[in-house]
Amino acid sequence: MQEAQQEYQMVCGTVSQIVFQNEENGYAVLRLIAPDGEEITATGYIPGLGLGEELTLGGRWTTHPSYGEQFTAESFERRLPVSVRGIADYLGSGLIKGIGPRLAVKIAEKFGEDTFDILQNDPAQLTEIRGITTKKAQDIGRQFTEMSEMRLLMDFLTENGLPVWLTPRLYKRLGVAAMDALTENPYLLCDEYYEIDFGLADALALNLGLPRLSEERADAGILYTMTFNLNNGHTFIPVEKLVGAACTLLSDDDVVFEEPRAMESIERLAARGQVVREIIAGRDAVYLRQMYEAEDFLAGCLKQLAAQTYTYDFDLDELLNALEQDADVAYAPLQKKAIATAAKCGVSILTGGPGTGKTTAVRGMLRVFEALGLETVLAAPTGRAAKRLSELCGMEAKTIHRLLEAGYGPGGKLAFQRCLTNPLDCGVVVLDEVSMVDISLMQALLAAMPTGARLVLVGDADQLPPVGPGNFLRDLITSGCVPVTQLTEIFRQAQKSDIVMNAHAINEGRMPVPSGKDGDFFMMKKADPAAALQTVTELCRDRLPRYYGLSPSQIQVLTPSRRQGAGTAQLNRRLQEALNPATPEKNEKRFGDTVFREGDRVMQIRNNYDIVWERMDNHEQGTGMFNGDVGEILQIFPGQECLIVKFDDKLATYTFDMLDELELAYAMTVHKAQGSEFEAVIVALSAGVPRRLLTRNILYTAITRAKKLLVIVGAQETLETMVNTNTRGRRYSALKARMLLEDGR
Repeated sequence: MQEAQQEYQMVCGTVSQIVFQNEENGYAVLRLIAPDGEEITATGYIPGLGLGEELTLGGRWTTHPSYGEQFTAESFERRLPVSVRGIADYLGSGLIKGIGPRLAVKIAEKFGEDTFDILQNDPAQLTEIRGITTKKAQDIGRQFTEMSEMRLLMDFLTENGLPVWLTPRLYKRLGVAAMDALTENPYLLCDEYYEIDFGLADALALNLGLPRLSEERADAGILYTMTFNLNNGHTFIPVEKLVGAACTLLSDDDVVFEEPRAMESIERLAARGQVVREIIAGRDAVYLRQMYEAEDFLAGCLKQLAAQTYTYDFDLDELLNALEQDADVAYAPLQKKAIATAAKCGVSILTGGPGTGKTTAVRGMLRVFEALGLETVLAAPTGRAAKRLSELCGMEAKTIHRLLEAGYGPGGKLAFQRCLTNPLDCGVVVLDEVSMVDISLMQALLAAMPTGARLVLVGDADQLPPVGPGNFLRDLITSGCVPVTQLTEIFRQAQKSDIVMNAHAINEGRMPVPSGKDGDFFMMKKADPAAALQTVTELCRDRLPRYYGLSPSQIQVLTPSRRQGAGTAQLNRRLQEALNPATPEKNEKRFGDTVFREGDRVMQIRNNYDIVWERMDNHEQGTGMFNGDVGEILQIFPGQECLIVKFDDKLATYTFDMLDELELAYAMTVHKAQGSEFEAVIVALSAGVPRRLLTRNILYTAITRAKKLLVIVGAQETLETMVNTNTRGRRYSALKARMLLEDGR
């Protein structure tokens, strides 16, 4: 059921019903009564909406075959009601706590068109109405003043070309001072909490007359440049590179921002404690304060853990031999070494490629910890990685966020209940897929480690580094400060898998060798992106289900890029058409360029600790969905403006304003797939992929996601380039250097 989008129009009317309103961002579904009496259903970001308001909306009509016409507002003007009935409806709509429909009528009839002026400027007059005390009158006046301030803030944002959904966020953090704070320093919008690009904040500043060479603009440019580069994995930026990037950002056709001004800004920010400048790892480094503290904390904490050793009054080798006989398993020498190291050391690392027995070693560790009477918790960075770890080890594993009881703190910032003052209740933490963990999350985990607890880090250092800042696992291994066991033997059963053997070949810089007829590793040469798209579609829809008995839900398409070549954008559109085409029976919702349809495979693309879910088996309820969680849209409810997504055994509810947190997941990038495994994987490698994504570790990570079947579809030249390109993106990180400093600082 495709929604037809029409040209931009204007509508006006009086708010008669508020079907839904999100207090966090102001998104609303409402009914308007037009001047001719027609009822209009409208949606849009209109914070603090009340019944009886008169709205003029600019936007487009969307026609739905089953549910009729809805108007999507892109801009609006609002006016408070002036009639007694309108005022009563507005006050009684729930906007002001303490005023119900009956009291609203009394207030409107008593004060008429002067009502709003009295509420804001002389609320004491409300005591003339029976039942309103002085305290209640003051509270009503305070609430109305806050609403008025929000309306002014909203108008201010609209006039300056800023999104109106910022209103609740600004007011939540800054209150009635929000507009004054914005006027004084528009660059406060560059805080990651607001998710606003520097260009928008800069445009506001220039509109307000702030000089292009002002100190405020220079400081904001430096901080924005540093924050932006966290997404490139850097924990610090060398001062000369920071200065160059900031000068480029702050220069335009009218003004050239020169290096001395950038250096002065860095010195100001350092004096205020917002950045830290230090000579480390042979670099004149500039850190954001929180990144410096995270790196420094990790180095100190890990050195303390590495110094901690444990001795026992029994022979550990005898215990391992007994466990071998009891479990009917034979540990290889390196596996025994890893288990013994984990038992004797405060922190240890277990690493190795596919088929080298990491899981067997971890299971052995768990049995030893149990014999020692140690309470062990298992954790992983993503939900899918945690689920896989649970299945392999036979005990519950949690995401790091869930283990640390993540939530929102003051100002909407991420906060963990488990921390230095409320540590975890355990004797051992085993963390899998450590290559994915950035230093901020690792800092939070180590802060929650109880005194005397062991830490076991498990991961494959040859996989991709974390999306966030730092290169924790590789830095720690290369520092030589923590005991490392690297498993190298490929066990006999794994040697039967061409997926495993080719993964190791690629990691060593050798071209993979396709399987024979009954193998599990295949290559299909398709240089043209259009041909690659067609082949991938046929494999998912017809060929793999027919020849291998796989359902399309068991097949995951991976690609290095989102846009170029056969990227996820094109692949998802094509695969949606092939695997879940539109039918009259399936509800769907268009959101931007994406159509979400019942039956679609979707992925959560950012952490959200407020999404409510319910388990299907026992109706247990909880909150929180995390970046990388993959599910299926079960139902879409256009009338209620929401949809239900099934994530494994959880049902989560998304209102339509939250759809920017979901994307189609028939195809996903290799980065997004890290930490997950799939029955069958198709790797799309057509021409047109950006050169920076044609690396060996991206290919290696993609191949190691497949459990039973791997098919590469694409250009031979692209595959050869990836195998031969062993360069890793340079990350400015000094954890290794800090670990090697004698004082740990």
